[in-house]
Amino acid sequence: MADAINRNKRRWGIIYVPRDGSLRPMKKWNEIRDYLIEKGVEFDCIQSENCSSIERQAMMLADNGYETIVLIGGDGALQDAINGIMASVNSANVALGIIPCGIANDYSSYWGVNEGDYKSAVEYIMARRLRKVDVGCCIYNTDEGEQRRYFLNVLNIGVSAYIVELANMKRTFFAKAAFRVLGLVHLLFKRRNFHMKFSLNCQTVDKKLMMLFIGNSRGYGMTPSAVPYNGWLDVSAIRMPKFLGILEGLHMLVRRRILNFKLVEPFRTTDVIIEDVGGAGIGIDGRPFKPTFPLHVTIEPEVLNLIIPTKLNKKS
Repeated sequence: MADAINRNKRRWGIIYVPRDGSLRPMKKWNEIRDYLIEKGVEFDCIQSENCSSIERQAMMLADNGYETIVLIGGDGALQDAINGIMASVNSANVALGIIPCGIANDYSSYWGVNEGDYKSAVEYIMARRLRKVDVGCCIYNTDEGEQRRYFLNVLNIGVSAYIVELANMKRTFFAKAAFRVLGLVHLLFKRRNFHMKFSLNCQTVDKKLMMLFIGNSRGYGMTPSAVPYNGWLDVSAIRMPKFLGILEGLHMLVRRRILNFKLVEPFRTTDVIIEDVGGAGIGIDGRPFKPTFPLHVTIEPEVLNLIIPTKLNKKS
């Protein structure tokens, strides 16, 4: 057993998450595998079956001594993987590498790691430059006791959660374009306010909001000033604008100036207690999320070892 664990320390444990709707789901993995062999990387690979399998596989790899776990997938798969790693007794010894391959890859692109350039991703993982990063944590209670759900990017509540549901439906080959178009149509024509109540920084916010974002990272542009290693959460509370206001808000979002939009109220905090969301849907890093209330959202500083590029090319 000890020999197997020592062997695994030297090898990469890879979780490959094929993009839904891909016509040739193994094509990307075959390209990456061939490059790993060419570079002399020792690895073991597991292909995921579903969301729950990613979490289970990540915990299994960590428990079995793999000190380098590589996720080939998008933001949703990444969230599943960190929950598996955080549940392992060996989480402190694990370094996580990302080869983006999903519908959305917002967290990896924060670090300048872009989909399609898998060779650069493999090379920076080989260089193994580590950065301790923060992890967001949602704490709530069920009949089974206290539950924790971790995230790297953003918890989003309201109209945006419907877009998360669209992203998790059965997808086609043109999923990325369809996802964006459907999301835009929903924002333009199905606007709705939700009565939300939450507390942070010794104050209570009790008002109607269209969306609420709590970001550990930039949150698809909705928490653009969030930094995943400063020990803070950024919060954007967004009221519902008139029809033309949506267009103005989208324009400012594209320009990365959403915090200057008159209907956005920004906060920075370490803890948010959410008491009610008025029936709004909730998404967490690209996955639908159905917690109980009150929901405590907090930050765990520098608990995850992330492998980052040796030369950062972050988008501002």
